[in-house]
Amino acid sequence: MSKIIKNERINEQYTRIKHASGCTICLCPMKGFSSAYALFGTKYGSVDSVFKTKNDHDFVTVPAGIAHFLEHKLFENEDCDVFKLYAETGANANAYTGFDKTAYLFLCSQSFKKNLEILLKFVQEPYFTDETVQKEQGIIAQEIKMYDDSPEWRMFFNCLESVYHNNPVRINIAGTVDTIAQIDKELLYRCYNTFYNLNNMVISIAGNFDPEEALEICDRLLKPAEDIELQAIIPEEPYEVRQNLIRDVLPCGVPMFQIAFKLPNEFAESSDNYIRYNILLETALGKSSKFYQEAYESGLINETFNTGIFNGRGFFLCMVDGEAREPEKVCDAIKSELKRLKQSGLCESDFMRIKKQTYGELIGVFTNVESMATNMMNAEFEGTDLFANIESAAKVTFDDITTILKDFDVENSCLSIIENQN
Repeated sequence: MSKIIKNERINEQYTRIKHASGCTICLCPMKGFSSAYALFGTKYGSVDSVFKTKNDHDFVTVPAGIAHFLEHKLFENEDCDVFKLYAETGANANAYTGFDKTAYLFLCSQSFKKNLEILLKFVQEPYFTDETVQKEQGIIAQEIKMYDDSPEWRMFFNCLESVYHNNPVRINIAGTVDTIAQIDKELLYRCYNTFYNLNNMVISIAGNFDPEEALEICDRLLKPAEDIELQAIIPEEPYEVRQNLIRDVLPCGVPMFQIAFKLPNEFAESSDNYIRYNILLETALGKSSKFYQEAYESGLINETFNTGIFNGRGFFLCMVDGEAREPEKVCDAIKSELKRLKQSGLCESDFMRIKKQTYGELIGVFTNVESMATNMMNAEFEGTDLFANIESAAKVTFDDITTILKDFDVENSCLSIIENQN
């Protein structure tokens, strides 16, 4: 079943196909581009540790880190290393595991058909042995320890651990040394056969390619999959943060901070919320705001100051981070500014400027093959389409932002600090 997804506002479109195999395929040929970007993704990330299918009597709980472990292992098959195959075609290949998805990808300017064949074959041909699993445990353990020594990584996960009580987003995507030690080939095959079912997967391609050639390869190589009625659940999460402050010590030139304002989990289900809270944060605290200018000129913050939204399946945070000599004073100043704005209100002209800026940045997605393919895939996993954010940004009003600011809980937050040993 094929459907054209079109947006009249910006006159852009792409094709969405529900393939006979069960896989969803999104295709967006882009004239004037020399490269093609393809992803083969599964709605499976580090938060998916509790799940069941129609073949299970009850929910199964698996150790943290398996999604990331699987991503590593799929690049090795019985015959060779997949990266060697891509080296022969000249493609740039990679993969990533996130909190709620895993994707395998390539970027190429030639040999598109061959590269797509490689992608579809290796993702569908797992090969695990006791020996290769044991070897990978050692490699990933070293990776975990390396990230533990990163100030930015520690600051981020310390923050998540302090915000969330039960949500697995609080655990490192790679797991821990203890959890990955529990992984064996049988567990890998079980998780692979559950989450790498084509009914749970998306192929997304954008750029310079022939859609008919792509579909011919998909028809030939995608192995039909039975719908196993997969259910993955996120544990219930209290509204309040676990703790409001966490400090850690690691070498850094200037103390680093991250502030997370926790919003209800269900906020993640709407693209409107992502756009609205982005605009709110940028209007109130962003680099064109009065707050930023005064805090920067006084030396309270520096140019690393940043705002953003961290959201996904079952989690939604408004985040502020940067470097500061006195992080707690920065946090107090941000809370005071938000409380002041709740009383006095935002400037409508500032809102309009940030709205236009946000809309312009979203339009920029359509000039980049990587962004197009990635956003088509993400939209499918979120149950929406590529144009949802465009529509949200176009329709958001000053009253919308004023309303969410009034309801913004400034105190339901955590400050994570990384500083040098005194």
